[in-house]
Amino acid sequence: MPAGSYTVESRTTRGVDPLERADFWSEHIGTYQSRMGFRYARPDNFRGETVRQRTGTYQLVKYASDAIEYSRTPRQVRQDPDEDYRLLLPVRGEIVLRQDGQEARLTPGTGTLVTFGEPFLCLQNADTQAFILTIPAHEVNGPLNRRSPVAAGLDLTRGLGRIVNSMLNDLYEERDHLSDPQFDAVSDRVVELVCMLAAGDDRPDSPGHLGEVEAMVRRHVREHASDPGLTGTSMARALGWSLRQIQLALQRAGTTPRELIREERLRLVRDRLRCAECEHMTITDLAHASGFSSASTLSTAFRQRFGVSPREMRHRSR
Repeated sequence: MPAGSYTVESRTTRGVDPLERADFWSEHIGTYQSRMGFRYARPDNFRGETVRQRTGTYQLVKYASDAIEYSRTPRQVRQDPDEDYRLLLPVRGEIVLRQDGQEARLTPGTGTLVTFGEPFLCLQNADTQAFILTIPAHEVNGPLNRRSPVAAGLDLTRGLGRIVNSMLNDLYEERDHLSDPQFDAVSDRVVELVCMLAAGDDRPDSPGHLGEVEAMVRRHVREHASDPGLTGTSMARALGWSLRQIQLALQRAGTTPRELIREERLRLVRDRLRCAECEHMTITDLAHASGFSSASTLSTAFRQRFGVSPREMRHRSR
């Protein structure tokens, strides 16, 4: 596996004494998820296994287990704060999630977005297998322009949903052949598509509507983020829409052309700082190659976004 903070870990109850498996599972899940309650249908012989992929930004877990009930109470939310989201997608079996007065009944081909910042109850039947992707809160709250405890009923059988499902499966299948920036880059794209799905039907996808404008703008920014001349006006000219259309489309997503461009450039710098092929580039080189006017401008924005300086990020990656 490539060097860096990206890791893959597997755990299973096989080899654990049947009477100790429930405790083993509670302790194992508790090492990488926030505080929860566990209620086992068969505590005397519980079976479960996980494959966990993670970096400092995202975590993808594929798990399979017997019937179990997970819960997070108001007290646990207060004692162990966690505002991040989880994207939950069953591969086999059925999962029922209740949160904030809503219920999502999930089967293969459907998914839901849930926050650990609110109490919930999650019940799964025997022989369930699922993906759960941990997503930083700001990656969801900004694009959706609201705090959304549950986005239920995400259709993963067609359109963007099917692409999301395929990308998560590919992330899992290629788990032993990914680097730190590769895992984060694909996860970024997954989250972007999930946010578009979670926004609901108020984003029409027919030509000329704001939903398509936003999708095309995001793609254009990804492809041209390193261009120092990229602006809302230049995007409008290149895509054939008015600047006002672009502003309205991004406003619905909780951002602006300037913020979107800065965010994509910061992600580009982050990925290059973690890339061995870019180690010869100075921070000034990276700033200019990623569309920033100077190293100081980059450093200020980078620290605000990621909490560390570019040099500190590079040092950690090494």
